[in-house]
Amino acid sequence: MGISPPTWNPLVYLDYNNFWRTMDKLGKEIPLEAPWDAPHAEEWDKMTMEQLINNTCWTKAAKEYATFFVNVNVTSEPHEVSALWFLWYVRQCGGTARIFSVTNGGQERKFIGGSGQITEKIMERLKGRVKLESPVVRIDQTGDNVIVETVNHEIYECKYVISAIPPILTTKIHYKPELPPKRNQLIQRLPMGSVIKCMVYYREAFWERKGYCGALFIEDEESPIAITIDDTKPDGSFPAIMGFILTRKAVKLAHLSKEERKKKICEAYAKTMGMEEALHPVHYEEKNWSMEQYSGGCYTAYFPPGVMYTFGRTIRQPIDRIYFAGTETATEWSGYMEGAVQAGERAAREILCTMGRISENEIWMPEPESKDVPAQPFTTSFWERNLPSASGLLCLVGSTAFFTSVAAAGLFAYKKGLLIRN
Repeated sequence: MGISPPTWNPLVYLDYNNFWRTMDKLGKEIPLEAPWDAPHAEEWDKMTMEQLINNTCWTKAAKEYATFFVNVNVTSEPHEVSALWFLWYVRQCGGTARIFSVTNGGQERKFIGGSGQITEKIMERLKGRVKLESPVVRIDQTGDNVIVETVNHEIYECKYVISAIPPILTTKIHYKPELPPKRNQLIQRLPMGSVIKCMVYYREAFWERKGYCGALFIEDEESPIAITIDDTKPDGSFPAIMGFILTRKAVKLAHLSKEERKKKICEAYAKTMGMEEALHPVHYEEKNWSMEQYSGGCYTAYFPPGVMYTFGRTIRQPIDRIYFAGTETATEWSGYMEGAVQAGERAAREILCTMGRISENEIWMPEPESKDVPAQPFTTSFWERNLPSASGLLCLVGSTAFFTSVAAAGLFAYKKGLLIRN
């Protein structure tokens, strides 16, 4: 498949191919809107992705690349995440090829001018009704109206509340009455991923001289950066490479100064591309999302083993007049902006339904297909669909060799007169 790295080793190729095929096959068993109802939900939720990778992959190279696949997509380690949750996560993003591809995949498009314009334009239309720097500390539903209090002791009254922050951050809010036990337990069990996003700017896009696109997969454990994307502006101005320091490396390198991280990153780029120009950036910016008090990490919350099957079904269940949005509650592209939009619209329609404005059938509306960037199907070849796994091939070869040896030994014994034909 196109998302596998090149390899000279046929066993490694078979292992890569079987991993993608297995991930997509298992994922198809999982309902997008209710992964906890999958036929093997309880079994898979007790299993970590590390266990699934070890059960599926035979070669060291495939195990390392499968680990990389988990690191890149959910900024956490395979031993930290539930196999059920990760299989669902990949499935609801369209499968292994869709989630991991740039062209025709989850990483294909950006907003000219930045995606922050969306919230800025919405804020303009709401004419001062958006309150910034006002963290909510209390929600009281005991009266006719819901009372919302901020850390600045501002009081707001409303009929309904939509909470669209990461689940674990809702533990910072005091509720009256208290949250139901399963909701309370769920939000204590969903940590955020760890990532530092790093922007290195250069005078020119020197990598293009070698025909490189600026998108790198760096499997070297000594490199702080695991994956990059060319972030040069469409008109060619501000040449830049955006890199991600992921999970264990984000934790390991957090104590360094910004300048020290920049130096290590540039050295890794120079080594990977074989170009000395990478050592001489003109500017550097970074964002350590794990330091953010009001996100706790990035890109999204992840489900450790045992959480989704036992507590997951409460993820978007309303608590009286509190409704839940946020990308973690989405059923398509959860973890992404698209998921956040879907979740927000769904929560709004739930309230409209409660108010009698729309019917229950109208709550879950399918997202329209993009007219500008329609998703094209990914096709697999006959060989990708039917080649054996690495271990399967070795078993086949071993069995063939065994029977060949037995036949040869029998023929030898017969010719020597050791076997008598009746």
